[in-house]
Amino acid sequence: MPNLGAPELILILLIVIIVFGAGRLPEIGSALGKGIRDFKKGLQEEPDSSKPPAQSADNPKD
Repeated sequence: MPNLGAPELILILLIVIIVFGAGRLPEIGSALGKGIRDFKKGLQEEPDSSKPPAQSADNPKD
């Protein structure tokens, strides 16, 4: 993985501003942060063992 220094991060930020526009940056940052929080929350939750297992494809219902 390449090392990202300050010049590279500034270049990436400029490209993002050009592509999405400065007005949408807070919206994109908020959505990205919410997605990361939801992902971490999903990783921390234990799987629900009370759910029945999914039906296999061996015996489909007709």
